[in-house]
Amino acid sequence: MRHRRAHRQLGRPADQRRAVLRGVVIGLITHGRVETTEARAKEARPVAEKLITRARGGDVAARRLARRFLGNQPAVIKRLFDVVAPQYTDRPGGYTRIIRTRVRRGDAT
Repeated sequence: MRHRRAHRQLGRPADQRRAVLRGVVIGLITHGRVETTEARAKEARPVAEKLITRARGGDVAARRLARRFLGNQPAVIKRLFDVVAPQYTDRPGGYTRIIRTRVRRGDAT
């Protein structure tokens, strides 16, 4: 049973799980949308929303925290701070939306 378990394991060790979430969030920042499984989307949503909330401040500490999660990808960090975060300056949260699109043919997820 998974009583009081905070996050999904996504069938991977912790380092691979962080890498998957990093990839989903980078795709979301870069392209504005990402097509993935519902479980991955639900796990990536809080991460992305916290990054956007931090980026709204725009200070150096926020950039360092974003770089710590996103890795050394200056183009993604620049887009997060210059394009994505200014769109949500007047919104108090809820920057992302999960929309179910289709059932995957291979494994029905």
